[in-house]
Amino acid sequence: MSVQAYDPLADERTPEGPQFDVFLAGTVFLDIIFTGLPAMPEAGTEIWAEGMGSCPGGIANLAIATSRLGLRTSLAAAFGDDDYGDFCWRTLEQQESVDLSRSRRFEHWHSPVTVSMAVDRDRSMVTHGHPAPMTASELIGKPPRSKAVIVTLSAEEPLGAPGSACNWAELAHHDGALIFADVGWDPSGDWSSTLLDQLSVCHAFLPNATEAMAYTRTDTPRDALYAIADKVPLAVVTDGANGAMAIDSLTGEEAFVPAPRVTALDPTGAGDVFGAGFVLGTLCRWPLSDRLAFAEVCAALAVQQFGGSLAAPGWGDIADWWHEVREAAGHSGAYGSSLARRYAFLDRLVPTVPVGAVRRAVATIARYADVGTGHRTTPADGEDPDTPRVPAQKE
Repeated sequence: MSVQAYDPLADERTPEGPQFDVFLAGTVFLDIIFTGLPAMPEAGTEIWAEGMGSCPGGIANLAIATSRLGLRTSLAAAFGDDDYGDFCWRTLEQQESVDLSRSRRFEHWHSPVTVSMAVDRDRSMVTHGHPAPMTASELIGKPPRSKAVIVTLSAEEPLGAPGSACNWAELAHHDGALIFADVGWDPSGDWSSTLLDQLSVCHAFLPNATEAMAYTRTDTPRDALYAIADKVPLAVVTDGANGAMAIDSLTGEEAFVPAPRVTALDPTGAGDVFGAGFVLGTLCRWPLSDRLAFAEVCAALAVQQFGGSLAAPGWGDIADWWHEVREAAGHSGAYGSSLARRYAFLDRLVPTVPVGAVRRAVATIARYADVGTGHRTTPADGEDPDTPRVPAQKE
């Protein structure tokens, strides 16, 4: 049985439309994730992990998240000519259906690597890598037509800088793409508010509460949201287990949606998964509260699994979750009934999801991996890469 793709934008596609729904650029890391550690190792000691996963990370987290939700995704990134680069390229292109036509392999440049160690629902990471041989704008040139691009605001390649050449995201914007922006942690502690000047060319901004308050010099996520809404048409602030809030000045909507209650095991990549779900809802022109709710459940499903892109849900996972929620609604108390009401919009989507729709995949350098309750395997050399995807598990 082959994996069946679900296309949430199928009714809107035309031969003259953009080639891709989402175009991305950034750094792909090889992520090696150790799970089930009793504690962090002390100097001079060795400990054993209960499980390990390997997968493309960095910008690949976002590319995989959007692709698993049925968005046609293209990624521009530098890849090394080593075995790590081979693995990341193959996983993205063959297993996750991410277009890599704007990506490039570089000789004698080794792939960046991150080792993540999960202990007691928290994680520590060690990363090694070197700057890419080319900037994103040099690598991409003229970007392909797309409905949306997702960028991280930075001082190195700023958006809308007066007197400077347009970077790749601005070129895409001039060709009709909506710019969805995020921002990273500022290790300097400056949190320069001038970074937000770049929002003048953006459609949406999706920081987390800590980042939003730091950059806007406000004391609450709500105050930060209002400050951001003065700068960009679609303002979103995520607040972890507390939920997310947003203002869409183009539609006149304002919404707050609490996050579903889950046991979070690993937050790695949850923000990327939220962003992927919110971009999909925006491109589908859903009401703002539905967009937030959908993004929240995507993130909630992801944090219940270990390992970045391994954990990003597909439509099969979302359909499974909704069936469970709906079946439990009559006998799970006020919370269960509230959850069923909040996600009732999934009733018009889930019946059209194929029975064999994409689910989480296992990505591992190992030739075989035991997953679930049986002994399903990831595609080995010579196997069909379109075998059904299964929930990510530790090896």
